Amino acid sequence: MIETERLLLRPWRDEDREPFWAMAQDSDVMRYLPAVSREECDAAIDRMMTIQSAHGYCFWALDHKSDSRFLGFCGLLPPSPPLSEIEIGWRLTSDVWGRGYAREAAEAVLAWAWRSLDVQSIAAITVPANERSWGLMLRLGMEYVEGSDFDHPALAEGDPLRRHLLYRISRPR
Repeated sequence: MIETERLLLRPWRDEDREPFWAMAQDSDVMRYLPAVSREECDAAIDRMMTIQSAHGYCFWALDHKSDSRFLGFCGLLPPSPPLSEIEIGWRLTSDVWGRGYAREAAEAVLAWAWRSLDVQSIAAITVPANERSWGLMLRLGMEYVEGSDFDHPALAEGDPLRRHLLYRISRPR
């Protein structure tokens, strides 16, 4: 587990399935993500549990420390196509946007990664229209990788969310 002043990042539990599904029903949260079924939400949690078990990290569930309320997730994924490096990612319930939780969680995740993993850089991806996401990437010290835009292979040709931007941060010296 990773603790910050206000947050707790932790492995997923079965009781996270309902709030994660509720978050997937929020049109603001899902604006730049493909729609998912209940089965796909459950499968995503199962996948995070498997990744955590195999690697010691995943996109961890994110709780508010004061009341243990599920706020979303933030964490790391091992390299997998289309990325050749570890990915940092986050998604929070829309009612807590603008409070600095995503940045607080992402900074803690990056600090954990630099202490715990032998990697020289970490990547993040988003769609060009998701200014909140790439804005946070910039505030974290990530840099846009010029000429690295790509079409996400999991999305169909013509899907308006297919095009992705790549941001990267290097290990601090």
